[in-house]
Amino acid sequence: MTILAMDQGTTSSRALVFSDDLRVQARAQHEFPQHFPQSGWVEHDPDDIWTSSAGTARAAIEKAGAPRIDAIGITNQRETVVIWDRKTGEPLHRAIVWQDRRTADVCNRLREEGAEDQVTETTGLLLDPYFSATKIAWLLDHVDGARDRARAGDLAFGTVDSFLIWKLTGGQSHVTDATNASRTLLYDIRRGEWSDDMCRLFDIPPALLPEVRDSADDFGTTRPDLFGRAIPILGVAGDQQAATVGQACFQPGMMKSTYGTGCFALLNTGDQAVRSQNRLLTTIAYRLDGTTTYALEGSIFIAGAVVQWLRDGLRLIREASETQSLSGQADDSQQVIMVPAFTGLGAPHWAPHARGAVFGLTRSTGPAEFARAALESVGFQTRDLLEAMRADWPQAGDAVLRVDGGMTASEPAMQFLADILGAPVDRPANTETTAQGAAWLAGYRAGLCPPPDDYARAWQLDRRFEPLMPEAERDRRYSAWQRAVQAVLSV
Repeated sequence: MTILAMDQGTTSSRALVFSDDLRVQARAQHEFPQHFPQSGWVEHDPDDIWTSSAGTARAAIEKAGAPRIDAIGITNQRETVVIWDRKTGEPLHRAIVWQDRRTADVCNRLREEGAEDQVTETTGLLLDPYFSATKIAWLLDHVDGARDRARAGDLAFGTVDSFLIWKLTGGQSHVTDATNASRTLLYDIRRGEWSDDMCRLFDIPPALLPEVRDSADDFGTTRPDLFGRAIPILGVAGDQQAATVGQACFQPGMMKSTYGTGCFALLNTGDQAVRSQNRLLTTIAYRLDGTTTYALEGSIFIAGAVVQWLRDGLRLIREASETQSLSGQADDSQQVIMVPAFTGLGAPHWAPHARGAVFGLTRSTGPAEFARAALESVGFQTRDLLEAMRADWPQAGDAVLRVDGGMTASEPAMQFLADILGAPVDRPANTETTAQGAAWLAGYRAGLCPPPDDYARAWQLDRRFEPLMPEAERDRRYSAWQRAVQAVLSV
C-alpha cells in the first residue's frame, strides 16, 4: 500500500511516495520561476505550478519503482490565487502569490471604513493583502471582462490545491478543504461555510467559489492517463496545517513552527476559536470527520527567504547550507540585527509597507555577521509570535515548540531559537512533516493509516535544543530586536 503526497510550495513543487507506515520511499523536487512585475508584486505562472507538480509526481513514482498508488494527498502554498476558465481550464492571469502586496491600499481603505472587526469575527483573519479575497477582486477588476464572466459562472477561483485538483481530475472536481478555505477572507470559520457578507464586502461572485470538504475526504479521482490508472485524492490541507498534522499536534496546547520561505507557527486551541487581542490569526487547524479543530497562527513572511537573499541578492554564499559554518565565524563583539521586512512585516505587526533594514553595522562587519544576523532574525520573529500567543491563550505558556522545514537543518539557527525563546525546541526524526501530514490525511481516509491518537504515539524526536543563553542576555538581545523593529515601523 502506497500513498503519493504532492507538496506544492512557493518556490518549488515536490512529491513524495510513502508506504502505509508513512516511511518515505522516494521523492522528487523541481524549482520554478518567480515573477516580480513591480516592487511588492509576486506572481507564478499556473502552468509552471501544474507541470512541475505533475512532473515531480511522475518522477517520485518512478524512483519508488512504480508501485501501485492507493491514495493521493495534496498540500499547498496557501492564499495564492488562481482563476481559470471552467470550459477550457485556461488561467485568466498569472497566479497572485501570498507574498504579494499590491492590494495594501484596498485593505487600508476597508480598515478605515471600519470593516476589519466584522472580517475578523467572521473569518478569524485581518485585513491584509496576504489573504486571497482582495487578490481575487484585483484580478476581476484588472482583466477585461473578468467580472462579468465570473458573475455568469464561466470562471473558477481556487487556491493552489483547487487548481491542482481541477487539473488532476480533468475538470471534474472544483473543491477545496476547510483549511484552505479559511485563508481566503471569505469563509465563516465558525459556521463552516462561505460567508455571503464577506462575498459582498469584497465584491466576489459566489459562483467562483469551490465546494469545501473535510481535510480527509473524497476530492475526486485523477485522469487515468496521468499516472497509469485513476487514483483517488483523499487528503488536502494547506501547507502549515498539513505540517501541524504531520507533527501530530492533535492536542490543545501543542505548537509547531515551520521554517520554509516564511515561518508559520500554529498553536492548537481545540474546539475554541480564540479571538486574538494581539493581531494573530484564528484559523482552522484541520477538519476531520466533520469536527473542526482551531488554531492560533502567527505568520512571518521571510524566514528561509532571507538565506536565499544572501545567496541570490548579495551573493555572499553559493549554497544555503554555507550559512551554518559562516555564522559560526561571526565576531561576537558585533551585534548586527537584520529585520528582513522585504515584503512587509507579518504577525503581530501586519505592516505591509514596512521594508527591511540592518542595524549595528561597523567597518569590520562582513559576510559572517550578515549570515548570523539572517539566521537570528528568524528566532527573534518567532519570539514575537510566541509572546503574542501566550498573551492570547495562557495555556501556551509551557508549550514545547516542534519545528520542521528546511531551516531546521541549521544547528546554529535552532540553538538560537531555543535560546531566544527560553524554551525547548524539538526537531522530529522525520522533517518531511508537511508532506507526511498530507499523506496521513489521505491514508486515514483510505483506512491505511492509524487514527490520530495512535499516529501521535509514533512521533519520534531527533533532537531537543535546550536554551543555554543566560536570561539577562536573552532579555537584552530581544529588547534590541524590538527597538530595531520599531525603527523599521516608524519609517
